Amino acid sequence: MSLNCNEINLILKELDLTDNYIQDIIQPSYDVIVFHVYKKGTPKTILICTAQNSVRINETKRKITKNNKPLRFMEFLKSHIKGCRIGSCEQIGLERVIKMILYRQNPDNLEDNIIFNLYIKLWNNAANIILCDKNDLILETMFRRPEQYEIKDETFIPPAQNPEKNKDSLTKFPIREYNTEGCPPCSFNLFIDSWYSEHAQTLSREALLLRAEKWFFSSYSKRKNALNKLLDKQKSFENAIQLKNQGDLILSYAHLIKKDSNTLTCTDFNTGKEVNIIINPNLSPQENASLYYNNYKKALSGAEEIKHDIELSKNSLEKLKKQYEEIKNEPNPVKIEQLLRYTTKPKQQQKKIHPGLDYIIDGWTVYVGRDANENDDLLRHYVRGEDLWLHVRDYPGGYVFIKSRKGKTVPLDILLDAANLAVYYSKARTNTKVDLYYTHVKYLRRAKTSSKTHKGLVLPTQEKNLCITPDKQRLKRLDSIHQENI
Repeated sequence: MSLNCNEINLILKELDLTDNYIQDIIQPSYDVIVFHVYKKGTPKTILICTAQNSVRINETKRKITKNNKPLRFMEFLKSHIKGCRIGSCEQIGLERVIKMILYRQNPDNLEDNIIFNLYIKLWNNAANIILCDKNDLILETMFRRPEQYEIKDETFIPPAQNPEKNKDSLTKFPIREYNTEGCPPCSFNLFIDSWYSEHAQTLSREALLLRAEKWFFSSYSKRKNALNKLLDKQKSFENAIQLKNQGDLILSYAHLIKKDSNTLTCTDFNTGKEVNIIINPNLSPQENASLYYNNYKKALSGAEEIKHDIELSKNSLEKLKKQYEEIKNEPNPVKIEQLLRYTTKPKQQQKKIHPGLDYIIDGWTVYVGRDANENDDLLRHYVRGEDLWLHVRDYPGGYVFIKSRKGKTVPLDILLDAANLAVYYSKARTNTKVDLYYTHVKYLRRAKTSSKTHKGLVLPTQEKNLCITPDKQRLKRLDSIHQENI
């Protein structure tokens, strides 16, 4: 529950910040700023919180702990407005935006003042603190929001006042009741400080659950869209048998193909209907049929691979739902914050994501490249000389790497796991027996070619041979391991 417009006015009236000097600025957390001010020997500690459901400004008597790491906005404010005199501090109409005019003596001209406008937006879903020059050109913001033009070098536009709205707000938003008895009488500032301290845990949990909801629906929408694209692609593969049928028709009705014609009109012996088949007039009937047969084989292979990707995508959605349920059912805000930190880390704090897939199997890390780009990227940036490389012999496919562990030899079971992955992500997937070779990365020599079709191509030396029968049960186990690692 954030402050309403009438409560803000009462707090500002009690604070009486005009002609106070800003003695120090502390930012204990990313969403809280504290001003230590004084006037005629009387110090005050002003807390400004921008956290959702706890947006407020009030005097506090609590001790404010400093952040171990100085934060960007605090350092900027210190360099610009520390020592400034507060000329005025008022709410703009009843819009829950405070304008604080600050004066600082110009060191180059003691008769002149440098003027700053500090805007404090106390809106529950868009709270911010914005420092501007006297012309409202933004110098810096607590939160940088380009979509709202709250970034450096933009002009801040204060909210327009609506007299009718202000008139309604006077009665629509009453000041919450508080006990004024005691010696000395309790001020509204101290009541607010005490109230938020008492309800901090409840408010924190509500705010965290709102963050969790936003994260879940954003992530779920992205993953659901990705799944729908895979399902659409799967439908396109369902017509693969037609490609084979068209190849058969081209060979059967080759005598009907006219010179320089780009279509073949014939009767489909499966349906009895007349069909038009697109052909290349520059190719023979056998070559045209071969193109259709090749596309048929690719569609079959793609259908098998897309089925696997769809299963992974569905498992990812289920895992996301379980994570969200765990967060919703957790009563402790600290635990919720930890769970959210794990799932919604800022990009700069995330572990660098490598291309392809990864599997953690009994302490061994296995990387899988699924195409030439992933193979090349893994080889260039993510593996080292002692890591093991596997590839299917005589078939195009992905590279599989087993990361080395100091003082340990790769167990046979891990080697077989990696070999099955190499087969699965290759053109030999449907074979009953497959030959592979493996060697250390340091024994790979990059092929001298500039062609994009040979990207990532390597020539191995000191390689060893391995012949396996693809094991579907082993692949299912690896799939479950991969889902746990996501």
